[in-house]
Amino acid sequence: MSALPITQSFTHQAMNTEFHLHIASSDLTIVGGMAKECFDHLDFLESRLSRYIDDSDVSRINKLKGGETLYVSECTHQCLLAAIDAHSRTSGLFDITLGRQIEHRKISTGGAPPLPCGQITIHPDIPAVTCNAPGRVVDLGGIGKGFALDQMKQILIGWGADGALLMAGASSLLAFGHESWPVELSSFKNSPTLQLSNEALSASGTDIQGHHIIHPRGDEAMPHNLIRRVWVTAPTATLAEIWSTALMLLEPANLADFVGDDDTITRIYCDQEGEVVSIPLR
Repeated sequence: MSALPITQSFTHQAMNTEFHLHIASSDLTIVGGMAKECFDHLDFLESRLSRYIDDSDVSRINKLKGGETLYVSECTHQCLLAAIDAHSRTSGLFDITLGRQIEHRKISTGGAPPLPCGQITIHPDIPAVTCNAPGRVVDLGGIGKGFALDQMKQILIGWGADGALLMAGASSLLAFGHESWPVELSSFKNSPTLQLSNEALSASGTDIQGHHIIHPRGDEAMPHNLIRRVWVTAPTATLAEIWSTALMLLEPANLADFVGDDDTITRIYCDQEGEVVSIPLR
């Protein structure tokens, strides 16, 4: 009979947050190696995906002139392709090319945000990006942490981990293995506990960063009844993060109809007047 797995925990600062790995393994001699490889890869991902690092893939994409093409790392290409799929899946609500508008929101004391302009092409078959016309600024803040969790899960599976709970701050979580992990959905009136098992959970809200999420069709398209916080479960952390970002741009009453029968989202919880409620899906 094999020994029951024991969980060990590790932390690492990256992507402007603290990542936590809670790894279950019956072989304690290799868990430290698992965590080190995960965090080394996490640092690599940040060096490629962050637009705030001068020589990252994303920074170089944002510096392209019209007609120029840039070859990027395979990981960057995979993340960009996931973003293209998300743009289609969310009817354009999830858009990684609104970096100028995001920056305006962060630093501006008023005034209308700049209108979107320019165009880039992310090639589907080769890891390359072409700038058709300058003006678009790529920002992967709405997908990068979830993408990193999915990548680290694959590393842990390769090492033979029995399971794990992976966390990017408190807003993106990914669980796999035989165990379930209790996660609290906190609000003013109630804080239900969700058992997370072989799925991801992502939360978006206005409590910490304010109204930081940009609507691709401008402020006039923002709903009047803003959602204070939304939680989404999905098969991967990338999908959970995408959906939680996009759903913040809808009226609460429209969430279920918008998702429809898309099977890349499994559950939605919403903060309605300080109470966490479950949104029934089709």
